[in-house]
Order: sequence, then structure tokens, then C-alpha cells
Amino acid sequence: MKTYYRLCVLIGLVVAVHSGPISRQTYLKKFYNFTEPSGAASKGRTSHMSVKIAEMQKFFGLEVTGSVDQETLQVMMKPRCGVPDVAQYSTFGEGLKWQKNQLTYRIVNYTPDMSQAEVDEVIEKALQVWARVTPLRFTRINSGEADIMVSFGTGSHGDFYPFDGPDGTLAHAFAPSPGIGGDAHFDDDEFFTFRSTNGYVLFLVAAHEFGHSLGLSHSNDPGALMYPTYRVSQEPQQHGPAHYSEEDQRCPL
Repeated sequence: MKTYYRLCVLIGLVVAVHSGPISRQTYLKKFYNFTEPSGAASKGRTSHMSVKIAEMQKFFGLEVTGSVDQETLQVMMKPRCGVPDVAQYSTFGEGLKWQKNQLTYRIVNYTPDMSQAEVDEVIEKALQVWARVTPLRFTRINSGEADIMVSFGTGSHGDFYPFDGPDGTLAHAFAPSPGIGGDAHFDDDEFFTFRSTNGYVLFLVAAHEFGHSLGLSHSNDPGALMYPTYRVSQEPQQHGPAHYSEEDQRCPL
């Protein structure tokens, strides 16, 4: 792992609770900077939560009511990336970019869900999605510290953002910077697949996360690769270019 931690932009992933609806407080804390007032300020707690619910509804194009209706709850329960949806609330950083075009990556370990050859292919092709639309070029190294360290882990796994078990946060990644910047972490409590829909297609998750590794935040365009929730309909045939919008291509280079 990298030697020091300067945490930057986006990444990480979902909000569903296996046994039932996710706590709205937990969701809003993770992705919309909701804080629970204490003392005298606690009288405004309901109002503050309504503001955050309305902010979330606006982002996802839902009817803005400030209350959690069925449609809002369904969005909250979807598997997704754990990076905050509104950039100014992100604890991962904002507006960061690489100061070079030649980047290295290293696959630190592997998931038992797929063969090593499959993981190698998926990670390479997910990076090539971005190489096709930016000046960046990616070279794999097998030892030492790379710009983008790719790893699989569960629970507390070496950063300040522990994973939450199956069907919650799928992965997260950090924006460009020294240390942990650029790194992409995948929750190995999920079941990742090569092409099958019986699980989470690693290519889709990785292509999204690498967008964060390059400095991109979430898009509210449901057709964009950087949309925060997981959608298997994104899957390109034979791992061709995933759908990305013009907004996705605005990498801060």
C-alpha cells in the first residue's frame, strides 16, 4: 500500500442494506454531507434533513418534495459508487488532476470470483476507455508504487472508508494526488463477474472508478458512465467502450 494518505476526490460505493431499506440518515451523511444537529440546533434537524433529501432528489431528477417517498427510497437502495454526489461536499477532493500524461497502474491482489487473467483483461480495458478520450496513457507495473494501485478488500481495508458488506458500497477511488491519490479499491464482499449478469460486472465498476482516479466527479446524466448507481444496461459488448457522455469526457487535464 502507499506510504502516506492525502485523500482526494471521488469514489467508493453503495448504499443498500441487505435486510431492508437503508437508513436515510446514513445515505445523506455519505453522499450529501448531512450532519445531525445537537443541543438547541437539534430543533432544526427535520428541516435540515428535508433540505438534503430535496438536494438528493434534484440530483437524480426525482420530484423534489423534501420527504422520502417510494421512488426516492428505491434510489437510495440501489448499489452505487460511494463518492459524494455533490462535489463540494466530497471529502475526497475536488478539481484535482494529474500533472503528467503517462501513468502507471498495479494490480495489488485479486478477487477469488474471477481468474487472474480475467481481472487483468478487465482492468486494462477499463483504463483504455479513458485512454481513448483523454491524452492519458497507462502502463502496468508488477511491483513498487504505481500511480493507480488497484486492490480488493473487505471491511476496514487500509483507508478511512471501510466497505459495508454485500450489495452496499461496491468500490471507491481517489482523485489524483500523491500517496493514495488515484487508487481504486473494490469491495470483495461483492460477487464480481467477467461478463455474466449474475453478480456485478467488474468492467462497469472499474471503468466508473477510474473516472474518479482521473479527477472526475459524478454526473447526474443517467446515460453517463459517471452516474453514481450501478446499471448493468451499461455493459458494452465484448468490453467495448462503455457509454459516456460529453460531460464524462471533461477530464480536468
